[in-house]
Amino acid sequence: MPLLRAHYRIIQLISNEGGFGRTYLAEDIDRMNEPCVVKQFRPQVQGTAALNKSIQLFKQEAKRLQEMGHHPQIPTLYGYFEEGNYLYLVQEFIDGQDLLQELEQQGAFSEKQIREMLLDILPVLKFVHDKNVIHRDIKPENIMRCRLTRGGKRELVLIDFGAAKQLTAIKATQRGTKIGSFGYTSYEQMQGGEVYPASDLFSLGVTCFHLLSNVNPHLLFLDYGYDWVCQWRKYLKYSISSNLVNILDKLLQKNVDYRYHSVDEVIHDLMRSPQNLTPKISVAPSRSNNPFKITSSAVTLVRNNFSNQVLAGSTTLILLLFGYSYFKHANLNNFSISNLTLSPNQPIFRKKFALANTLKGHSKSVASVTISPNGEMLASGSLDNTIKLWNLNTGQEIYTLKGHSKSVGAVAISPDGQILASGSWDNTIRLWNLKKADKVRTLIGHSSQVVSVVFSPNGEILASSSLDNTIKLWNLKTGQEIHNLSGHSNWVVSIAFSPDGQMLASGSWDNTVKLWNIKTGDKIRTLTGHSNHVNSVAFSPDGQMLASGSWDNTVKLWNVNTGQEIRTLHGHSKAVYSVRFSPDMQTLASGGMDNTIKLWNPNTGRERYSLEGHFNNVVSLAFSGDGRTLASGSQDFNVKIWRIE
Repeated sequence: MPLLRAHYRIIQLISNEGGFGRTYLAEDIDRMNEPCVVKQFRPQVQGTAALNKSIQLFKQEAKRLQEMGHHPQIPTLYGYFEEGNYLYLVQEFIDGQDLLQELEQQGAFSEKQIREMLLDILPVLKFVHDKNVIHRDIKPENIMRCRLTRGGKRELVLIDFGAAKQLTAIKATQRGTKIGSFGYTSYEQMQGGEVYPASDLFSLGVTCFHLLSNVNPHLLFLDYGYDWVCQWRKYLKYSISSNLVNILDKLLQKNVDYRYHSVDEVIHDLMRSPQNLTPKISVAPSRSNNPFKITSSAVTLVRNNFSNQVLAGSTTLILLLFGYSYFKHANLNNFSISNLTLSPNQPIFRKKFALANTLKGHSKSVASVTISPNGEMLASGSLDNTIKLWNLNTGQEIYTLKGHSKSVGAVAISPDGQILASGSWDNTIRLWNLKKADKVRTLIGHSSQVVSVVFSPNGEILASSSLDNTIKLWNLKTGQEIHNLSGHSNWVVSIAFSPDGQMLASGSWDNTVKLWNIKTGDKIRTLTGHSNHVNSVAFSPDGQMLASGSWDNTVKLWNVNTGQEIRTLHGHSKAVYSVRFSPDMQTLASGGMDNTIKLWNPNTGRERYSLEGHFNNVVSLAFSGDGRTLASGSQDFNVKIWRIE
């Protein structure tokens, strides 16, 4: 990569936020190669006016960061600029580790450590709030401890203001827009985008709880919504003073009116002399136990009320998230958050998918799912660097494959069910023997993250695509590279073989789909029509049709032989991440950033119904060979199994 602004040299990728940008470690050659952090952002907007507005907001954000950067415990902003259709922020590099890393290394924090952390970070948060800014994403990962000491101690630094908003902008630009992290985010922020200083204080309280208990609040949130905050003490493994208990109780109030409203209030209570220790608290029961009692009449009432709202088309994020624990533990047959929501004026499709199981085990987002040809096994690749193999019938985990040093972005199983391929952000592809759970070989050749892998129908070729803008074809017997397909001008994030194995389709962030000749490696044609990044491509079982899902919120269907667009499917309210045809070609499934899976009639383009149940983006879909099972992988860390009733 050339020098940015003629003096920032990119060293390595630190994180990839998908459509929002990337963060790099760099060095400033004008400062004697001093390390710095470069944040790259490309606004996902359409039209000149929207682009100009996006740039204006970016500059306003940079200005706020510059104002806050004068605090010694906030990274200094070195500059911001636009170059090559991207926007950039350059900030001070903080040499240290975050509090989550400390937690993983040392275990639960002591009360003394929590008090020291609060006394160190609260004045920083007060400085931020006094600037009329709310951080909106306080969590252990965003609090770093410097390796170098300042004044005899290793200070804490508050990082990642990318989500910061001015206090005057109380409402988000779209109702329901959420910036934050599940489990840490306050009720009012999650409900409708409202933010106050008290919202940051709630997140700080959750951070204290996480460090004290070593229990992930994200998992508690998925099980119990916000009900867990009323019983947070159960999860502590040792006693803490009543003074700290009272402080955390007030920080963790679901209702913002009962919470601390300013940093000064917290500091005032914190500086009081610690009182007697509370009685020792026993370890919490396993997450599978139900801490809530629900009467049969209450279940009936909830069932009826929720059913009426679903049929009225008023399913809300609040019911979906915060009522989840009741529906889950009540085990309502044929009705749960997994049930379909009928599209307006659409007849009920005779093949109804219902939630059959939720596979939990990954500690980070699930990036890819695939089902074995015999329909007995499911593989999932995750940003936690692992691949998990599951018994599709029972939902039990069979084993976990470890070996990649970074996130696993793609998984695929060979047509004979013997080999699993995994593509990773460590730039490699690994082939695994599924019977022995052993690595067969590693394929090396891509210069950036591998985000898609797929086997040819005859099982002799593996195709892989990468953020290096290329596609590679590999001979599976020898492990040798056959072809390197180049032509896309941006990341190639999805690939698919045609059913006859003669053609490969590729979807790219250059907004196009390309078709390639497998034998020669030549490009056949380019399909244009999407107004934003293409995230997924899939051939119909007869090979005559191609589906593509995009950041423009649409699914397009194309005639493979002519390259002409057949129709555009509108229904998702946000980007479409994944598209898949059912084996009988009667259904097209699409998953997206609106957390839903939509099922379409590909022949008419009409939406049949939506599957709801995931709490975050649905990024990967897979049908079983008989078409009766659909698997979905999500950034909520879970895999869901849907089956035809």
